[in-house]
Amino acid sequence: MTADSAPATPTDALGILGPDQTDLLRALDGVFTGWARSAGAREILPPPVYPVADLEKFDVYTNFPQLALVAAPLELAGGPPKPLDGRFAPADVQELRLGLPHATCFGAYLFHEDTELGEDTLVTLVNRCFRNEDHYVPLRRLVSFQMREIVALGSYGHTQQVLDSFTERITAFGTALGLELDRVAASDPFFENGGARALMSRISPVKHEFQAGGLAVASVNTHRNFFGERCRIRLADSSGFAFTSCVAFGLERWVAVLLDAHGSATGALAAVRDAAAQGL
Repeated sequence: MTADSAPATPTDALGILGPDQTDLLRALDGVFTGWARSAGAREILPPPVYPVADLEKFDVYTNFPQLALVAAPLELAGGPPKPLDGRFAPADVQELRLGLPHATCFGAYLFHEDTELGEDTLVTLVNRCFRNEDHYVPLRRLVSFQMREIVALGSYGHTQQVLDSFTERITAFGTALGLELDRVAASDPFFENGGARALMSRISPVKHEFQAGGLAVASVNTHRNFFGERCRIRLADSSGFAFTSCVAFGLERWVAVLLDAHGSATGALAAVRDAAAQGL
């Protein structure tokens, strides 16, 4: 039985990185954050959970309900409930008003909600993301993982220029690390399945993944003005809504493919540091 076909277990879904793997993940995040800052991005710090009402603005529970995870406080009216067989019963929890995000970039749009952009803007942020998958593979497919994103807001030209420049950096970085990255068109999870945006995404792909051995480790995504409309982020020089795009890096997935490529976390860390020293 291969790792990808192994049955899901708690160990598969949730893992603790050791010191060497943690050093590798932090170094990778440092590289991606450095790219963002060199491009003029400022960093913001999002919360790990949001009100369900906020995530609902982005059609999270309409388009991808199978990925969604929610949270709630315990119901204490009858005394503190006790879990049975590792779980609480539905009656043991109060209303489920908190949503666990499956993407980091939501924080960027909610941060700029009901604002007017005076100029093209670039932000970066990292967050815990949560996905209810049909199976789990250690490091490669987790219920909770870290995603670094670089988010562009403003004119359409600005959002596309950011994607073009980071596409080149990702490709060069992968080559320097000895990874063969395939750029593959993928579906955009934010657009309505039957709407005009969905039709446009089929005509002109709005999301491309960078895959190593079939595993997506990064993506570049253009959203047109979907998030600008939903969060009422306007452009100062017109009555229109801001365009957005984002570049995303699945940090644990980078660790996984580099462990495969270099045999150990220390060897992979050396390769990351060498690549960073070359300005990649």
